[in-house]
Amino acid sequence: MDLNFDSTYQAAVKVAGPVATHFQQHMATALENGEEKLAAVPTPKIIERIIDIAFWASLRREEGNATRISLAFLQPEHSGKPLRFAHRLPLTPTILTKLAPGVEKPGVHIGIWYEGAELYIWGTTNKLPSGCFVLDVAEPGLLVVKQRRLLGLGKFTNIAMLKGDQVKIVDEGCSMKKDVPEILSSLLGHKTSPIWNNTTNVLIQIAVSMRSHGKGGILLVTPACNNGWKDSIIQPLQYPISPAFGGLADLIKQDPGNASEIFWKNAVRREVENISGLTAVDGATIINDRQELLAFGAKITRSYNSTVVEQVIMLEPIQGGKPQVLHSSAIGGTRHLSAAQFVHDQRNCLALVASQDGYFTIFSWSPTVQMVQAHRIDILLM
Repeated sequence: MDLNFDSTYQAAVKVAGPVATHFQQHMATALENGEEKLAAVPTPKIIERIIDIAFWASLRREEGNATRISLAFLQPEHSGKPLRFAHRLPLTPTILTKLAPGVEKPGVHIGIWYEGAELYIWGTTNKLPSGCFVLDVAEPGLLVVKQRRLLGLGKFTNIAMLKGDQVKIVDEGCSMKKDVPEILSSLLGHKTSPIWNNTTNVLIQIAVSMRSHGKGGILLVTPACNNGWKDSIIQPLQYPISPAFGGLADLIKQDPGNASEIFWKNAVRREVENISGLTAVDGATIINDRQELLAFGAKITRSYNSTVVEQVIMLEPIQGGKPQVLHSSAIGGTRHLSAAQFVHDQRNCLALVASQDGYFTIFSWSPTVQMVQAHRIDILLM
């Protein structure tokens, strides 16, 4: 397909080539591995055109409401049982803005395909083939390029983020670096499990939910077999849970048996939202690595036998991003500083920090460099 047009959104021109290369490489690898029912790979011009139109649509409003939509590039025959329009609709900012109120629910995608040199809208779908190109319009001027995971897992792999004239492309190679937390490797597609109730996948769901509630919060993940973390928490706990609440942990351990996977996913989602909701309470929410809830509203303090954390390595998994060694006072607000101190003291723990402005950071200990490392992963959770 050869589209002849001049893009008026220059960030679309900048990102189209690298994004197309990503999809081409992933699909080639999938074919070599014998994967079937793969999505079509869009050309750079198709990607550029879809992003260009979606960007201008994102700046429009319908009855005062911002445009929030998800676009997927695929044929209707590859989407299970789609909702097909009787007549094709042209892919324009005006049409997308008009459709947005009816298709803004999570999991609903506007289907895009082409004929000749024209892109068109054929309907909507909630089922996508593996590797499908998806573009989410998250808020005015903010677009996220995603790919349906080859394993079909619910959380899509984020490829790039465009915000106004700012472009960030995810660097998958970050998953190969030393001491990378497993949650980051999974988000980058390196250690993804196809099991929906895998503990890392569940932790990702909690992170997404924490970020989406927009109130900020801290989640501490501790070893189930070690209570050393209590040395870094002011006692007595304000809201201790006794015995540890295992609503989420019990679901993860259960065999779905004859019940539908959708039923179990919805049950896990409810428990995930219960935990993420508690992170909005002032203080830290604490779970162990079995996802048992131990406490919330906990106040972090420096352990009696530790030192003050002075430096932190800050990393963001994007192309061109370089690790920065920062003074602890420069990594963020009080939440970030207390989380860094906690991991500095409790080196077998994780701290997940959501900011009210949408930033999300994972704090972990790096044995290699003997420092706390802070991975900014909000680009992967959008």
